[in-house]
Amino acid sequence: MMPLNLSELISEEKVTAKIQEIGQKITDQFSGEEVTAICILKGSFMYYADLVRAIDLDIQCEFIGVSSYNGQTQSSGEVKVTLDLTTPLEGKNVVLIEDIVDTGLTMNFLKKMIMARMPKQLVTTSLLLKPAALKTDCTIDHVGFEIDNRFVVGYGLDYQGYYRNLPYVAQAQDFN
Repeated sequence: MMPLNLSELISEEKVTAKIQEIGQKITDQFSGEEVTAICILKGSFMYYADLVRAIDLDIQCEFIGVSSYNGQTQSSGEVKVTLDLTTPLEGKNVVLIEDIVDTGLTMNFLKKMIMARMPKQLVTTSLLLKPAALKTDCTIDHVGFEIDNRFVVGYGLDYQGYYRNLPYVAQAQDFN
């Protein structure tokens, strides 16, 4: 593992508070209805786990694997599905949970794919959004934090598979 020179960008306390806030908004939005929450693997697993616990509704948990980084520090722009959903989405309320939106290409790809499965409603959330990195229009319903176009790790985000376990979001000085 190559050790990175990290500086904390978003504290564990700020992440936790924002997740509680987004969880309450989603709870209010669906007011008593069931929700299918989709985790975009691998990076979203920490945000997903904490967010579904902050949503006070009956939740069906689902997972989808996609890749657009291929071991790099920037998205390749080419999205590949590595693990598809196992549950039909027709007529369901769906919350798509992402860790970070860079280019917007992965999120738009997944939104189109999910809408083709005819859910009742699709709501999107991303812990992080890099507005300066967007390569396409991409609307996210619930954004935790907008950040500069810098490489970040922690709270599920990785560099070559490492640093996902940090309880906060850190900026990797080595790439910025």
